[in-house]
Amino acid sequence: MSLLKKLAVATALTAVMFAAPAMAQTKIALVVKSLGNGFFDAANKGAQEAAKELGDVEVIYTGPTTATAEGQIEIINSLIAQNVNAIAISANDPDALVPALKKAMERGITVISWDSGVAPEGRSVHLNPSDTNLIGETILKLAADYLPDGGDVAILSASSTATNQNAWIEAAKAAQPEKFPKLNIVATVYGDDDSVKSTNEAKGLISTYPNLKAIIAPTTVGVVAAAQVVTDDNLIGKINVTGLALPSEFKKFIDNGASQAVALWNPIDLGYSAVQIAYQLAKGTAKAEPGATISIGRVGSITLDDTNSAAMAAPFQFDKTNIEEFSKIY
Repeated sequence: MSLLKKLAVATALTAVMFAAPAMAQTKIALVVKSLGNGFFDAANKGAQEAAKELGDVEVIYTGPTTATAEGQIEIINSLIAQNVNAIAISANDPDALVPALKKAMERGITVISWDSGVAPEGRSVHLNPSDTNLIGETILKLAADYLPDGGDVAILSASSTATNQNAWIEAAKAAQPEKFPKLNIVATVYGDDDSVKSTNEAKGLISTYPNLKAIIAPTTVGVVAAAQVVTDDNLIGKINVTGLALPSEFKKFIDNGASQAVALWNPIDLGYSAVQIAYQLAKGTAKAEPGATISIGRVGSITLDDTNSAAMAAPFQFDKTNIEEFSKIY
């Protein structure tokens, strides 16, 4: 082949290569309650792992700076304008987000909720991190195990509209009379997943209830704030702080005795599973219908109930025997 012919062939091949379309990216937005929250940062790690494993996925990690429905609505509208393929959201309000998310679905965008749910009309699937009743029982058991004689306990929650928090608290209250009769739940207060407000609410509980034996915070922000108050006010050994906590954030409070034990599921697995579900629904390889089984990759699979919801895994307890190990992971 002459040099000119070789050059012509090479040029033609190059043109074909540049003309061939690149593999289309499936854009999945992981929308969290608020940025700067260690729990959601860990979930994003799992989401990025899923994206890498799936190969043709771009995860857009986003959320408002404060945990409000208004902030999330602005972000949803922006994502609609970007024409993402799927939105996976942990909701600050189950109902307020519905109109914006319905608009997204009308534009052909797959919508799922995870962690904190959206009303069914605003999403196709909801992924609970664990079974609601099991979480409710677990957070009370974490207090009861270290209060053999019972006593006054209070709950420091996130926002008053947080779907998951409210469901867990209701489950806890339902389980208390029969399973934990020695515990007396004296109050439920809300710190809005804000460290300053959570700190003030914890101080208020301690001031208002002088016989308080435990603060139960089913929120990673609130549990740290409460444990810090107990530490600063020299109440270690008098008030036990427990609830749902990230080992990496909470290890020092297990070490200093402000807390005896906490629990959580793996937030990395939760973010990973949310992206797996959103991807399959967006691609049409899974259906959002009662009874459907959907793979969540290395985590296993879920089967949807009659509300198209499912639970990922049971919560895991952390105490002095294991928190060192897990604090290095998340």
